[in-house]
Amino acid sequence: MNVLKVPGRTIAVFILPCLLIYVGLVFVPILVSFYSSLLDWNGIGASKFIGFDNYVQMFTADPVFWPAVKRTLMFAVFSMVEIPVALFVAILLNRYIRKPNFLVSSYFLPVILSVVIVGQLWKTIYNPASLGGMLNQVLMAVGLESWTKAWLTDPSVAMYALYIVALWQYLGYHVLIQFTGIQNIPSEVYEAAKIDGAEGFTADRYITLPMVVPIFKISIVLAFIGSLQAFDMIMVMTGGGPAHATDVIATLMYNMSFLSMKYGYGSALASFLVVLCLIATVIINFLFKKLEARYT
Repeated sequence: MNVLKVPGRTIAVFILPCLLIYVGLVFVPILVSFYSSLLDWNGIGASKFIGFDNYVQMFTADPVFWPAVKRTLMFAVFSMVEIPVALFVAILLNRYIRKPNFLVSSYFLPVILSVVIVGQLWKTIYNPASLGGMLNQVLMAVGLESWTKAWLTDPSVAMYALYIVALWQYLGYHVLIQFTGIQNIPSEVYEAAKIDGAEGFTADRYITLPMVVPIFKISIVLAFIGSLQAFDMIMVMTGGGPAHATDVIATLMYNMSFLSMKYGYGSALASFLVVLCLIATVIINFLFKKLEARYT
């Protein structure tokens, strides 16, 4: 095979600008945020270097922090529910629908909607029946009055109400990813399996599932890491309330940095979130490494 030999300097000329931009946009803000986390600073006035005091306070004295970490992790775990569902829907679309593009686009529609629109839409659905809340009205119509709740203002159910919205909005995103992965499997593989007597769900078990493992991993990484950074939808629907019942790390970081004017402490929360995302990515890649090696 002929290999085009390109001098290292030429490669550097093309790569270096992009590398510098990437470092400037990704790593420099992380380093600046970490440095800010070592300061007692309100973001405007003079700052004072206090070392790791913000982290000590965060881990030992903040009563809101650990519950927010727990909700963040739960949000990420709940986001995993839609991945196998999306795969199942993608398999059905690929097998039974002759021209599935319209249905795939329909599933994808909530993804392209603004988070503000989605949040306002679901706030209307979750409203009390007296304010026209559709969910409570449906429950009353079918004789389940005892199930009606103030979904977004009851601390015991508010976070679960947000989980449902996130699952609804991003299901289509993962259906599209899984569907694309399934369609890239050569049809000859299925035809050969059919000759050997494997079709339907048997073919899916021994062909589809092993061959979509890399796509499955991408979906899980995107869903898990995206959920760890959940912010906009929660801010639109509850703002972290009631009484911090829906606060996650990102909303707590925003409230501390810009409402409580504790920019240094908010930066400590941001640094913790970055580390959490890195750890999650490493763990997911480690778990899938053996699985990918087995089927590739």
